[in-house]
Amino acid sequence: MNALMTSVPALIVIGAVAIPVVVYLFLGVGDRMLRLLGGKSARLARPWFWLLVPLAVVGIILVYPMIETIVSAFRNAQGDAWLGLGNFAWAFGGQMRGVLGNNLLWLIVFPLGTVLLALIVAVLFDRVRYERFAMTLVVLPTAISFAAGSIIWRQIYEYQPAGRDQTGLLNALWTLIPGTKPLAWLQTGAVNNYCLIFVGVWSSLGVAALILSAAVKSVPGELVEAARLDGAGEWRIFFSITLPHITGAVLVVITTELIFALKIFDIVYVMTNGNFNTNTVANQMYFELFSSQDLGRASAIAVVLLVVAIPIMVINIRQFRAERSR
Repeated sequence: MNALMTSVPALIVIGAVAIPVVVYLFLGVGDRMLRLLGGKSARLARPWFWLLVPLAVVGIILVYPMIETIVSAFRNAQGDAWLGLGNFAWAFGGQMRGVLGNNLLWLIVFPLGTVLLALIVAVLFDRVRYERFAMTLVVLPTAISFAAGSIIWRQIYEYQPAGRDQTGLLNALWTLIPGTKPLAWLQTGAVNNYCLIFVGVWSSLGVAALILSAAVKSVPGELVEAARLDGAGEWRIFFSITLPHITGAVLVVITTELIFALKIFDIVYVMTNGNFNTNTVANQMYFELFSSQDLGRASAIAVVLLVVAIPIMVINIRQFRAERSR
């Protein structure tokens, strides 16, 4: 413990002082040398010289760990023997099928729920005078971390057996209905995953609503007025004018939420820790790495997540570029 306490200030000094000073001296001396050399070769080398430090940081923080993880996915639990595709066979069979099924449920329900509610909020709030106040209430949950929000909702879902005082708000309201009994929301397989997904939607709705609200406001008002003069109803205006104009923003929200659903961890970990058939891929990866200490299986799950996330990221990047070019 003493060694750890003495090493922390040293790490702070290295990270906050030594590394910036070394980088500054390296760039300063190197750029001065390029100026002294002059010529076309120096001009061509200068951009790459300035990119050298960011590329080195990316390589150390991102590329090297990614390569190490891919290699570890083909090794055993200790990482000292070659295992081949055994970890990937495990990742798609046995108990992992239920885990993958839960993640698939997240991938379908979570983005659709978030986008639908965000669309309703963006379109309806655009027509009321108190839009700023209403939007503030929707955005407020984004100020709370997913872990803190999960603790709040775990208390709301709290269950006590019938005959006892219900300390959870949801069961307290639920039992006000005559003939109903308290429900173990987080332990009942038919509803627990949906309860967790609702917490994710609640936490993510604010940002999605802001993005779609800005997109709705960019719809030309002349087109909307012309459609109304032609006798088009609000549903027709929405599907024929508003929705086509905000398709790009909708795709950005969907792809962002898909990536979030792929790596969902904190909500599941805090509320159920993957019990009662609520486990997800990221939660299983954490369990394999830190509880089972199986580096190979944890790495295989990470590689699967990476492969699935790459197409979504590519779509997102292309959409951003398309929006920028308009």
